Amino acid sequence: MIFVNAKVIFPGEIREGLAVVCEDGRITDILPAAQLGGNVQTVDAGGLYLSPGFVDIHLHGGGGHGFMEGTPEAIDGAASFHLRHGVTSLVPSTLTCPDEDLYQVFEAYRQVKESRPDYNLLGLHLEGPFLNPEKAGGMDRAFLALPDKGRAAEILRHSDDVIRWTVSPELDGALALGRMLADRGIVVSAGHTNASYAQIEAALEAGYSMMTHFYSAMSACFKVGCYRVAGAVEAGYMLDGLSVEMIADGKHLPKEILRMVWKLKGPERTALCSDALPPAGLPEGSVFYNGRPPHGAKSVIHDGVGKLADLSALAGSIASSDRLVHVMYKEAGVPLADAVEMMTLSPSKMVHAHSKGLIRKGMDADLVLFDDEINVKAVYSRGKLIE
Repeated sequence: MIFVNAKVIFPGEIREGLAVVCEDGRITDILPAAQLGGNVQTVDAGGLYLSPGFVDIHLHGGGGHGFMEGTPEAIDGAASFHLRHGVTSLVPSTLTCPDEDLYQVFEAYRQVKESRPDYNLLGLHLEGPFLNPEKAGGMDRAFLALPDKGRAAEILRHSDDVIRWTVSPELDGALALGRMLADRGIVVSAGHTNASYAQIEAALEAGYSMMTHFYSAMSACFKVGCYRVAGAVEAGYMLDGLSVEMIADGKHLPKEILRMVWKLKGPERTALCSDALPPAGLPEGSVFYNGRPPHGAKSVIHDGVGKLADLSALAGSIASSDRLVHVMYKEAGVPLADAVEMMTLSPSKMVHAHSKGLIRKGMDADLVLFDDEINVKAVYSRGKLIE
């Protein structure tokens, strides 16, 4: 398979006149199209953009299916929905729940990972239970807990697929837990946090390397007594060792903030994530549970975003990844190459998926064709067209 007549997106630049050659699920060459022989069969992109496949490292479901249902059918349904929107690699995320529910998700995930390699399931992201109740958002507070290395080790005994864990680093025991998880090669991410700058700095030293949905459920500059103290948001900007992800659905953060994160943190340290809830793709007014009923918080799609049923707080987004790129490019005014990098290469690097997120010789042939409005026209997973 050879792609021609495409605007090929690389980090920091978009180039035309190239041929992208794919064989056996890999990109095997990139060369000037003029060097191709006359009898070579090609895929004419018709002037569309050719992008690496999108990589979403934080999402809870989609298309009416939630990962917390804990069935292979639910994981398959959600992954299929996002694949059609250009997500060729994903990291399913859990919510606060009984540990037994987690184990059911673990088993369902394992089955789908083995049966559907085209989904490129990179691993699991545990969002909780070690989260600050003051920043719980749509999480079910009944299942929040203080960080506990013993409990974490027992959870991990049930699965080798956990690659990321979101923890509130200011909680008692969070730094020790961070060290343990980092030693096991798990990406430790600070989130749902009221931490001060100093506490985030300590977390970085204890193995934390990311910040979960930057700004959302996160402290910014606040007062202690008469004096202002820098919070988690300021630490995210200032500490070069921390990468951040943000929900660029146009609802969680205004376009000015989206652009500021890109400008100050840079595309190489910023990932876009959908944080998509199960009803992503469903119509306005749809009611759902942010978790597995009866444990999840009752929520509703309102004004194009997921909210708690009483509309008191956001419960998460209903966006797909193509929407995130569109918002960054068309609304926040970020160069398209940078918007794509934040949806491909940057998240890949954050979770150490080294063969993903880049159009380069030797990388997996996970590719997306889309137009200037980021309407997805074709998706290829490991070189195979997704019908």
